[in-house]
Amino acid sequence: MFETTDFQSLFSRFSNQRVLVIGDVMIDTYLWGKVGRVSPEAPVPIVSGVIDENRLGGAANVALNVKAMGAVPILCSVIGGDERGKLFLELMEEQNLSDIGLIVDDHRVTTQKTRIISGSQHLLRVDEEMESFLSGKIQNQFMELISSLLESGGINAIILQDYDKGVLAPGVISRVIQLAGQVSVPVLVDPKFRSFDLYRKIRLLKPNYKELARGLNLDLQKHEAEEIAKAMILHQQKQEIDILLVTLSEQGIIVTRDGAWDHIPAISREIADVSGAGDTVISVASLCLLAGLDAAATAVIANLAGGQVCEKAGVVPVNAEKLLSECIHHFKSS
Repeated sequence: MFETTDFQSLFSRFSNQRVLVIGDVMIDTYLWGKVGRVSPEAPVPIVSGVIDENRLGGAANVALNVKAMGAVPILCSVIGGDERGKLFLELMEEQNLSDIGLIVDDHRVTTQKTRIISGSQHLLRVDEEMESFLSGKIQNQFMELISSLLESGGINAIILQDYDKGVLAPGVISRVIQLAGQVSVPVLVDPKFRSFDLYRKIRLLKPNYKELARGLNLDLQKHEAEEIAKAMILHQQKQEIDILLVTLSEQGIIVTRDGAWDHIPAISREIADVSGAGDTVISVASLCLLAGLDAAATAVIANLAGGQVCEKAGVVPVNAEKLLSECIHHFKSS
């Protein structure tokens, strides 16, 4: 049984961690308005009174979550030499995030996802992006930067956040894992399907169920926890992964390690938006493991954190103070 002081001590240990967050970044743009009528030109709603808002997304949201928990993120990514790239840098500055790990590639575009929302209703999303892998030249430049950051010392972990927009090319993935192994820095991964089997000899793999099912060619339903866990354990052993944690949305989380597994049910909440929940789960899980927590307790806390951000509209980072309170309450009542 955890005591209140145990959680306070755990959360205080996050501040000692410096984390490289490597992956695809983007701008999440929201057009908030109201629908009052249908267009006479076509059967579509007219949105009026629009207010636009730009937020950091993708791996940048992971960095925000790491920062929100009190740790120090160093975001490593590639953005375009376009107007959106300039906007991204402005958003980084507003959030007091360092741009030391960013590279500008004039031949790429900066990813932007624009969502049109009326009240709590998500009406439309427009994606402007480039999915091709980084060129060989940029990959080499990127790896030189990552290598220098690792060699400078003081890095406690690497989070690879893959949104399948080309930054985590196969060569980048293999070289980062190799470099991390040489300096004994754990690698924790939120994968996509395209590179699923490239993640080997890592500390944590955290796919959602859709990614796991595609990666392992599973034909199971989310509630078939035992069969899912068996498949997870086999993949974990084959890939030499320490911990495999799979988010199942309304079915909670399954975590496997050392041939054992646990199923953590979802907590009942008022869900506003599931966007960004995976970013929060990988961030909080990584910090809990770095602070010495075991896999099962880590999954419980990550589950609480992911659920918390789903109560807010749009992509938002976790609230550490609220999460601490929820952890204390949950473990006392369980």
